[in-house]
Amino acid sequence: MKPFKLDTPKSLAQRVVLRLREAIIDGEFELGAVISEEMIAQSFGVSRTPVREAMGQLQSQGLVVIRPQVGSFVFTPSADDIQALCAFRIIIEPKAAELAYHHDRPGAVAAMEVAIAQMQQALAAKDNVAYGRADTALHDAFFAHCGNRYLVESYTLVSGRVAALRTNLTSPIDVQTPASFEEHRKLLRLFARGEFEAYGKLMTTHIANSGLTYARALEIA
Repeated sequence: MKPFKLDTPKSLAQRVVLRLREAIIDGEFELGAVISEEMIAQSFGVSRTPVREAMGQLQSQGLVVIRPQVGSFVFTPSADDIQALCAFRIIIEPKAAELAYHHDRPGAVAAMEVAIAQMQQALAAKDNVAYGRADTALHDAFFAHCGNRYLVESYTLVSGRVAALRTNLTSPIDVQTPASFEEHRKLLRLFARGEFEAYGKLMTTHIANSGLTYARALEIA
Protein backbone atom coordinates (compact mmCIF):
# COMPACT_ATOMS: atom_id res chain seq x y z
CA MET A 1 0.00 0.00 0.00
CA LYS A 2 1.39 3.42 -0.95
CA PRO A 3 1.86 5.99 1.87
CA PHE A 4 -1.13 8.05 2.85
CA LYS A 5 -0.64 11.76 2.19
CA LEU A 6 -2.95 14.60 3.07
CA ASP A 7 -2.43 17.50 0.69
CA THR A 8 -5.94 18.85 0.11
CA PRO A 9 -6.79 21.80 2.41
CA LYS A 10 -10.04 20.34 3.80
CA SER A 11 -11.21 19.24 7.22
CA LEU A 12 -9.31 16.28 8.66
CA ALA A 13 -12.29 13.97 8.33
CA GLN A 14 -12.94 15.00 4.72
CA ARG A 15 -9.28 14.53 3.82
CA VAL A 16 -9.36 11.05 5.34
CA VAL A 17 -12.58 10.29 3.42
CA LEU A 18 -11.06 11.32 0.09
CA ARG A 19 -7.89 9.28 0.61
CA LEU A 20 -9.67 6.16 1.85
CA ARG A 21 -12.24 6.42 -0.94
CA GLU A 22 -9.39 6.48 -3.44
CA ALA A 23 -7.71 3.52 -1.73
CA ILE A 24 -10.90 1.44 -1.84
CA ILE A 25 -11.69 2.31 -5.46
CA ASP A 26 -8.10 1.67 -6.60
CA GLY A 27 -7.98 -1.67 -4.83
CA GLU A 28 -5.43 -0.80 -2.15
CA PHE A 29 -8.01 -2.28 0.18
CA GLU A 30 -9.58 -5.44 -1.23
CA LEU A 31 -13.32 -5.93 -1.18
CA GLY A 32 -14.30 -7.20 2.25
CA ALA A 33 -10.98 -6.18 3.82
CA VAL A 34 -10.79 -5.03 7.43
CA ILE A 35 -10.02 -1.33 7.87
CA SER A 36 -8.37 -0.69 11.21
CA GLU A 37 -9.23 2.75 12.60
CA GLU A 38 -6.07 2.66 14.71
CA MET A 39 -3.87 1.83 11.72
CA ILE A 40 -5.47 4.55 9.60
CA ALA A 41 -5.13 7.13 12.37
CA GLN A 42 -1.45 6.29 12.79
CA SER A 43 -0.83 6.37 9.05
CA PHE A 44 -2.48 9.78 8.70
CA GLY A 45 -0.95 11.09 11.91
CA VAL A 46 -4.36 12.08 13.31
CA SER A 47 -6.56 11.05 16.23
CA ARG A 48 -9.21 8.38 15.82
CA THR A 49 -12.02 10.97 15.95
CA PRO A 50 -11.72 12.19 12.31
CA VAL A 51 -11.11 8.60 11.19
CA ARG A 52 -14.31 7.48 12.89
CA GLU A 53 -16.18 10.37 11.27
CA ALA A 54 -14.68 9.46 7.90
CA MET A 55 -15.80 5.85 8.31
CA GLY A 56 -19.34 7.04 8.89
CA GLN A 57 -19.25 9.08 5.68
CA LEU A 58 -17.83 6.16 3.71
CA GLN A 59 -20.56 3.93 5.10
CA SER A 60 -23.17 6.40 3.81
CA GLN A 61 -21.51 6.14 0.38
CA GLY A 62 -21.81 2.35 0.53
CA LEU A 63 -18.06 1.79 0.46
CA VAL A 64 -17.64 0.70 4.08
CA VAL A 65 -19.68 -1.54 6.38
CA ILE A 66 -19.39 -0.80 10.09
CA ARG A 67 -20.25 -3.70 12.40
CA PRO A 68 -20.58 -2.53 16.01
CA GLN A 69 -18.20 -4.31 18.39
CA VAL A 70 -16.62 -6.04 15.39
CA GLY A 71 -14.96 -3.51 13.10
CA SER A 72 -15.08 -1.68 9.77
CA PHE A 73 -14.87 -3.48 6.44
CA VAL A 74 -14.76 -2.61 2.75
CA PHE A 75 -18.13 -3.48 1.24
CA THR A 76 -18.70 -6.77 -0.56
CA PRO A 77 -21.88 -6.93 -2.66
CA SER A 78 -24.27 -9.87 -2.60
CA ALA A 79 -25.81 -11.36 -5.73
CA ASP A 80 -28.96 -9.33 -5.06
CA ASP A 81 -26.90 -6.16 -4.60
CA ILE A 82 -25.23 -6.67 -7.98
CA GLN A 83 -28.53 -7.34 -9.73
CA ALA A 84 -30.13 -4.24 -8.22
CA LEU A 85 -27.10 -2.07 -8.93
CA CYS A 86 -26.98 -3.09 -12.59
CA ALA A 87 -30.75 -2.58 -12.96
CA PHE A 88 -30.36 0.93 -11.55
CA ARG A 89 -27.52 1.73 -13.94
CA ILE A 90 -29.44 0.39 -16.94
CA ILE A 91 -32.25 2.83 -16.09
CA ILE A 92 -30.18 5.89 -15.23
CA GLU A 93 -27.14 5.89 -17.52
CA PRO A 94 -28.85 5.93 -20.94
CA LYS A 95 -31.11 8.76 -19.76
CA ALA A 96 -28.14 10.74 -18.48
CA ALA A 97 -26.44 10.27 -21.85
CA GLU A 98 -29.49 11.50 -23.75
CA LEU A 99 -29.74 14.57 -21.51
CA ALA A 100 -26.00 15.25 -21.86
CA TYR A 101 -26.31 15.09 -25.63
CA HIS A 102 -28.97 17.79 -25.65
CA HIS A 103 -27.53 19.87 -22.81
CA ASP A 104 -23.80 19.87 -23.65
CA ARG A 105 -22.89 17.51 -26.46
CA PRO A 106 -19.47 19.13 -27.18
CA GLY A 107 -18.42 18.98 -23.53
CA ALA A 108 -19.57 15.39 -23.10
CA VAL A 109 -17.89 14.23 -26.31
CA ALA A 110 -14.63 15.98 -25.35
CA ALA A 111 -14.64 14.34 -21.90
CA MET A 112 -15.36 10.94 -23.40
CA GLU A 113 -12.57 11.34 -25.96
CA VAL A 114 -10.10 12.13 -23.17
CA ALA A 115 -11.27 9.04 -21.26
CA ILE A 116 -10.93 6.87 -24.38
CA ALA A 117 -7.37 8.11 -24.91
CA GLN A 118 -6.52 7.32 -21.28
CA MET A 119 -8.08 3.87 -21.62
CA GLN A 120 -5.97 3.20 -24.69
CA GLN A 121 -2.80 4.16 -22.82
CA ALA A 122 -3.76 2.00 -19.85
CA LEU A 123 -4.56 -0.90 -22.16
CA ALA A 124 -1.13 -0.65 -23.74
CA ALA A 125 0.50 -0.53 -20.30
CA LYS A 126 -1.74 -3.31 -18.88
CA ASP A 127 -2.51 -0.92 -16.00
CA ASN A 128 -5.84 -2.00 -14.58
CA VAL A 129 -6.05 0.87 -12.05
CA ALA A 130 -5.51 3.50 -14.76
CA TYR A 131 -7.95 1.67 -17.02
CA GLY A 132 -10.57 1.58 -14.26
CA ARG A 133 -10.15 5.30 -13.58
CA ALA A 134 -10.54 6.14 -17.28
CA ASP A 135 -13.53 3.81 -17.60
CA THR A 136 -15.14 5.57 -14.64
CA ALA A 137 -14.38 8.98 -16.16
CA LEU A 138 -16.17 8.01 -19.36
CA HIS A 139 -19.33 6.97 -17.55
CA ASP A 140 -19.13 9.99 -15.24
CA ALA A 141 -19.06 12.30 -18.28
CA PHE A 142 -22.75 11.70 -18.98
CA PHE A 143 -23.71 12.93 -15.54
CA ALA A 144 -21.21 15.79 -15.48
CA HIS A 145 -22.82 17.23 -18.62
CA CYS A 146 -26.47 16.19 -18.25
CA GLY A 147 -27.58 19.44 -16.61
CA ASN A 148 -29.81 17.74 -14.03
CA ARG A 149 -28.53 17.87 -10.47
CA TYR A 150 -31.09 15.35 -9.23
CA LEU A 151 -29.87 12.79 -11.70
CA VAL A 152 -26.32 13.54 -10.58
CA GLU A 153 -27.26 13.12 -6.92
CA SER A 154 -28.92 9.79 -7.70
CA TYR A 155 -25.83 8.55 -9.50
CA THR A 156 -23.60 9.69 -6.64
CA LEU A 157 -25.37 7.17 -4.40
CA VAL A 158 -23.74 4.30 -6.31
CA SER A 159 -20.79 5.82 -8.20
CA GLY A 160 -18.17 4.90 -5.61
CA ARG A 161 -19.28 1.28 -5.45
CA VAL A 162 -19.42 1.01 -9.23
CA ALA A 163 -15.92 2.47 -9.54
CA ALA A 164 -14.55 0.08 -6.90
CA LEU A 165 -16.15 -2.96 -8.52
CA ARG A 166 -14.88 -1.84 -11.90
CA THR A 167 -11.25 -1.45 -10.80
CA ASN A 168 -11.20 -4.52 -8.57
CA LEU A 169 -13.13 -6.98 -10.72
CA THR A 170 -13.48 -6.01 -14.39
CA SER A 171 -10.43 -3.87 -15.18
CA PRO A 172 -7.92 -6.70 -14.53
CA ILE A 173 -9.78 -8.62 -17.25
CA ASP A 174 -10.34 -5.64 -19.55
CA VAL A 175 -6.63 -4.77 -19.82
CA GLN A 176 -5.91 -8.26 -21.15
CA THR A 177 -8.19 -7.88 -24.17
CA PRO A 178 -9.29 -4.99 -26.41
CA ALA A 179 -12.96 -6.08 -26.29
CA SER A 180 -14.00 -3.66 -23.52
CA PHE A 181 -12.05 -0.80 -25.07
CA GLU A 182 -13.70 -1.31 -28.46
CA GLU A 183 -17.11 -1.42 -26.81
CA HIS A 184 -16.46 1.94 -25.16
CA ARG A 185 -15.30 3.40 -28.46
CA LYS A 186 -18.56 2.27 -30.04
CA LEU A 187 -20.51 3.88 -27.20
CA LEU A 188 -18.72 7.14 -27.94
CA ARG A 189 -19.53 6.93 -31.66
CA LEU A 190 -23.20 6.20 -31.02
CA PHE A 191 -23.44 8.99 -28.47
CA ALA A 192 -21.74 11.52 -30.74
CA ARG A 193 -24.23 10.70 -33.52
CA GLY A 194 -27.22 10.77 -31.18
CA GLU A 195 -28.19 7.19 -32.03
CA PHE A 196 -29.80 6.53 -28.67
CA GLU A 197 -31.77 3.41 -29.53
CA ALA A 198 -28.57 1.58 -30.49
CA TYR A 199 -26.70 3.31 -27.68
CA GLY A 200 -29.25 2.18 -25.09
CA LYS A 201 -29.10 -1.42 -26.28
CA LEU A 202 -25.31 -1.48 -26.17
CA MET A 203 -25.16 0.20 -22.77
CA THR A 204 -27.68 -2.29 -21.39
CA THR A 205 -25.59 -5.20 -22.66
CA HIS A 206 -22.41 -3.55 -21.40
CA ILE A 207 -23.76 -3.09 -17.87
CA ALA A 208 -25.37 -6.55 -17.76
CA ASN A 209 -22.09 -8.17 -18.79
CA SER A 210 -20.27 -6.21 -16.10
CA GLY A 211 -22.72 -7.60 -13.55
CA LEU A 212 -22.00 -11.15 -14.70
CA THR A 213 -18.28 -10.49 -14.37
CA TYR A 214 -18.75 -9.13 -10.84
CA ALA A 215 -20.75 -12.20 -9.85
CA ARG A 216 -18.25 -14.65 -11.32
CA ALA A 217 -15.31 -12.86 -9.72
CA LEU A 218 -17.02 -12.92 -6.34
CA GLU A 219 -18.19 -16.52 -6.85
CA ILE A 220 -21.77 -15.65 -6.11
CA ALA A 221 -23.27 -16.24 -9.56
